[in-house]
Amino acid sequence: MMRSLHVDGDSFLHRLQPGVKLTALAIVSLCLFTIQTPAVLAIAAIIGLAGHCMLRISPRQIWLRLRPFALIVVVVALFTAILNSPGEGLTAFFRLAALALFASLVTATTTTGDFIDVITRAALPLERIGLVRAQDVGLSIGLVIRFVPEIVSRYEAIRDAHHARGLKLNPISVAVPLIITTLRSADEIASAIDARGIRRQK
Repeated sequence: MMRSLHVDGDSFLHRLQPGVKLTALAIVSLCLFTIQTPAVLAIAAIIGLAGHCMLRISPRQIWLRLRPFALIVVVVALFTAILNSPGEGLTAFFRLAALALFASLVTATTTTGDFIDVITRAALPLERIGLVRAQDVGLSIGLVIRFVPEIVSRYEAIRDAHHARGLKLNPISVAVPLIITTLRSADEIASAIDARGIRRQK
C-alpha cells in the first residue's frame, strides 16, 4: 500500500483551490530565488514552518516529511559556502529550506487526485497543439508525488533490515535492492494502468 504525502484536515489551506495553491507556490518559488538577503529568506522559512502548525501534526511528523530534503539542502548550502562564501551558503540554505517547507505545505493539503486534475488541465493547451497528452502528464506527476514517500519507506525498511542483521550500511547494499523494488513496483503500476485502459496504447 503506497503512503501519501497528503494530511487529512479542514484548515484554510485544505479548503483552498488546488490550482490557487500551485500557482501561489510557483510565484513564491520565483520570489525566493530573487531574494538575496538571508534574513528575509529565514523569515520565509519560519512562515513555512509555522504553516505546518495548521496541519495539527507533531514535530516528529513534520521532520519525517522534510527529512528527504534536509540532506540536499545542507549539502547544497555547504558546497555553496565552500565554493563561494559563507554568506551565499547561508542564503542558499534558507532559500532551499523555505522552498521545501512551502512545497511540503502544498503536498500536505492537496490530494494526489487534485494534483492530477490541475496538471492535466494545465497541460491541455500543449495537447491541443500535439506536443503531449494532458492525461499522461497529469498521471505522471501524480505517480511521482505518490512514489516519494514510498521510496523513503523502502529505504527505511532496508536500513532496518541491515541494522537487524548487524550489517553496516553502504551505498551498493542499499541502492541495489531499493532500485530493484522500486522498478518492480513501477512495472506493476504500469501494467495495472494499461489493464484499465487509463493511458492510450501506442
